[in-house]
Amino acid sequence: MDNTPEELIPTRATLIERLKDLGDQASWAEFFETYWALIYGVAVKAGLKPEEAEDVVQDTMIAVAKNLPEFKYDPNIGSFKGWLLTTTRWRITDLLRRRGPVHLMEPPKDDDEGGTDGVAMMPDLENIWNTEWESHVLTTALARARRRLDPKHYQIFDCYVNKKWPPEKVAKLFRINVAQVYLVKNRATEAIKNEVEKITKGLM
Repeated sequence: MDNTPEELIPTRATLIERLKDLGDQASWAEFFETYWALIYGVAVKAGLKPEEAEDVVQDTMIAVAKNLPEFKYDPNIGSFKGWLLTTTRWRITDLLRRRGPVHLMEPPKDDDEGGTDGVAMMPDLENIWNTEWESHVLTTALARARRRLDPKHYQIFDCYVNKKWPPEKVAKLFRINVAQVYLVKNRATEAIKNEVEKITKGLM
């Protein structure tokens, strides 16, 4: 998984074209399942309340559906990821502006009248987006791989890789030998890498 955060989920033109058909419910359901948590997480980290973040998800999805037909996929000009970030940023900015001035905890200084524009206080969304993007694709790939793996094999992988148990402890718990622990770990890792590869080919 050596992909950089910027290129972790490039979306192919084929998916974008499918989404331009608003009647393609399967593609839209997959798109929503894939991206809602990403958009929600970014909105929360930008300073919005949970209910506001939910509004951002809904408004962003509506905006994507409305404007996607005009989106021209050209990776040499701009990625779908960047376009989705811009769309999300507009929704977040709009909500922050609706709040009006945000009063700070410290007393105003000099000519400060005690309030600061919420938009001006908004953190660097691009950095947040990239971090959430990388985390989200790995989480999604792991969840998809888990559904495809034998439950026992996933438990072995989870104990050895995620919980960092010694291989001998894992082997004793599941009544297998250490070589089998390594084999299961390698197969599960390959399954996760395959899911990431599917994602990077635009299935998300």
